Amino acid sequence: MRDILTDVEKWLASGETIALATVIQTWGSSPRKAGSCMALTASGKIVGSVSGGCVENAVVEAGLESLRSNQPQLLHFGVADETAWEVGLACGGSIEIFVQPLDPELFRTLRSSLVDEMPVVHITVIRGVDDLVGHELLISESGLIAGSLGNEWNDPVLKIGIDALYQGTSSRIQLSDALEVFLNVLLPSPTIIAVGGVHIAVALVSLAKTLGYRTILIDPRKAWGNAERFPNVDVLIQSWIDDAFRQIKITGSTAIASLTHDPKLDDPALKIALNSPAFYVGALGSKTTNEKRRARLMNDGMTEDQLARLHAPIGLDIGASTPEEIALAIMSEVVKSYRKENQVSVKKEAEPVSSL
Repeated sequence: MRDILTDVEKWLASGETIALATVIQTWGSSPRKAGSCMALTASGKIVGSVSGGCVENAVVEAGLESLRSNQPQLLHFGVADETAWEVGLACGGSIEIFVQPLDPELFRTLRSSLVDEMPVVHITVIRGVDDLVGHELLISESGLIAGSLGNEWNDPVLKIGIDALYQGTSSRIQLSDALEVFLNVLLPSPTIIAVGGVHIAVALVSLAKTLGYRTILIDPRKAWGNAERFPNVDVLIQSWIDDAFRQIKITGSTAIASLTHDPKLDDPALKIALNSPAFYVGALGSKTTNEKRRARLMNDGMTEDQLARLHAPIGLDIGASTPEEIALAIMSEVVKSYRKENQVSVKKEAEPVSSL
């Protein structure tokens, strides 16, 4: 969703009518995950992707038809389906996509939530009676933000949405024989915090931004942590560790890399990081350096379980030697950890709502 926000907002400002296509479930080797989106206009503009190219033409045609009829559609493409050969999906997988006219007001509320890095779940009725299909709700941890089903399902779906946010997983849920919804959980952008403005951090911040991560650099030493060395970092904090981390909200979408080789900076940063919900914590240094660091941290009250979270030596073992290669090794391990922790789990069925 995030990759289409700018274009869709621009199209809305210019008065375009827009259709939104969302992957709601995949099987086998389909190239795009549930929650992936594509938007298109009646005038032929397209942004985003729902299949990596193999079903886009058919989805565009369905989107244009939805704009003409003002009716949503649930599409299925698969190898066992003759349609699959027409659209080019012959890769041993299948995919279901929901296409509907975009609700401008709800989209702007959703965009505002994502820009503010607020975790939300976007719920859409994908199957049911005609007057409910396509209805949408936008829910945050504090409750309903926008939209409504306008019937007895409103409160149960609200509870399901909040539960999905806490679980952090998107899902397709059948509420009754006649009603099915897709819950697209949208978490804050992944963030990487680099502690120490060393040469590796320069390369790390640059690579992280290329991969779509929000970047934060902490270093109280003005010669190392300054805007000239880090002109493109999102947030530069020139404070000592405790004060610096008080300025940052660490979430389950945060990675922390400690790179200074200075225990006065690394150790307090790691104590905070290993007690936080950060999905990744790593520290630069050899095995010998890491053994000494572990001993210091244990003497300072940290437990084996806490230290077991620490990736040290930092990064995947790719034989890296230059700062740029070490940055690549670090980001490879960060991405691997992020995908493992935030893997989308799409469920076809759920427990009956009456059990809620």
